[in-house]
Amino acid sequence: MSGKATGDVYIVLFRGVGGATQLPVAKLRAALTKAGFGHVSTYINSGNAILASDRGRQETHRLIGDIARRDFGFDKEIMLASRDEWQRIIDANPFPEAADSPTRLHVFVLKDEPKQKDVEALQARAAGERLHVSGNILYLHVPDGFSASKLPPVVDRLLGTVSTARNWRTVLALGKLASEIGLAD
Repeated sequence: MSGKATGDVYIVLFRGVGGATQLPVAKLRAALTKAGFGHVSTYINSGNAILASDRGRQETHRLIGDIARRDFGFDKEIMLASRDEWQRIIDANPFPEAADSPTRLHVFVLKDEPKQKDVEALQARAAGERLHVSGNILYLHVPDGFSASKLPPVVDRLLGTVSTARNWRTVLALGKLASEIGLAD
């Protein structure tokens, strides 16, 4: 990933990839590159991409959604975070001691910022788990593992929005990939 791109660098999170819903990463990279996005890369086969765009957030989001629907029949939520926003997510980790077990710490990117009463309803369900919501970001530390937790399946319903989650290892890897893209001044 050498060279300089213009615009902004975005981390693209496709919701619900895995199981029956697949996004073939080589074809996704090719389609995003053909659409004019720069420095397109993907990280593991579970709905993560990084790219540079000079089109602005809304247009970038719209184009990615159009490509996903048209080329892959993918019609689920797509979340974008700029490289700077992603770095703030990493820097603001409220559970730094949990970072040593990166598959037990998760970040949920929420489509909308939840109401405080909804956050409190989710917190009331936590049993040995810790969570923190900041804006549209939910940090969840699950000491017994993600699959053992009863919280992930109810996050969207209790918070009144849709989300997509990544474990801390993936959060850091996406941040590293995004940081490697140089932008022209």
